[in-house]
Amino acid sequence: MPPAVTARADTGPWFRRHRRSAAPRLRLVCFPHAGGTAQLFHTWPSRLPDDVELLAVRYPGRQDRLAEPCVESMDVLADAITDALTDHLGLPLVFFGHSMGSSVAYEVAARLEARHGVSPERLLVSGRAAPHRAKHTGLHEADDETLIAGIRSLGDLGSEAFDIPELRELLLPPLRADYRLIETYRPAAPAPLRSPITAYVGTDDHGCVREHVLAWAELTTSGDFTLRAFEGDHFYLVPREDELLADVARRLDGVRVAVAKT
Repeated sequence: MPPAVTARADTGPWFRRHRRSAAPRLRLVCFPHAGGTAQLFHTWPSRLPDDVELLAVRYPGRQDRLAEPCVESMDVLADAITDALTDHLGLPLVFFGHSMGSSVAYEVAARLEARHGVSPERLLVSGRAAPHRAKHTGLHEADDETLIAGIRSLGDLGSEAFDIPELRELLLPPLRADYRLIETYRPAAPAPLRSPITAYVGTDDHGCVREHVLAWAELTTSGDFTLRAFEGDHFYLVPREDELLADVARRLDGVRVAVAKT
């Protein structure tokens, strides 16, 4: 008999739940990129194991949180997401973050570990240098055209929306706020986590210097760090979704086996 399937649903303001099983054994929490939304992950459940529940983080200031002010501080954002996650600690957690979302995921993981003694079973980071090695572009201080051009230089993920005045007016404020958040986030000595870390990167992502991505290895005390590269630019995860999620699913299976043995 196939697993029970429930409809997608929100779980409080901070998460969109994609649940394919009535009895999940593992919770994958996904953090979008700058200017991104929970919609980025809406196709993922069909490519993940049936017993994995997916929670996609919903940043304020966009989509159905459009009326809320954007968050421009990493501390404020990470504190709020950490507080929201305390109601979801009943299952083992794995975090996946893309670009800015990688740094947000790291900060939430660090807070869970320090405040609740809970560590994600694995931290999956994508398209982002380690927090203490990231370069800053100053785009959050640039004019609108320069900011949009900077985004387009990374790759094309729906950037044609900026050519439509009505959509541009909606998209620019959260994009600029997110860039202000990530470019003013400059931890000098981020604390290593207990969680193993896997880093993903596009082979043509000019914003990710390999040695700076490899520096994520310095942020785990587990001795378990891996790097995987997929063909493509900063937004490789869309055209390479099948390949990426095959790797993610394999690592989730490994987490499940490890948890079962403990």
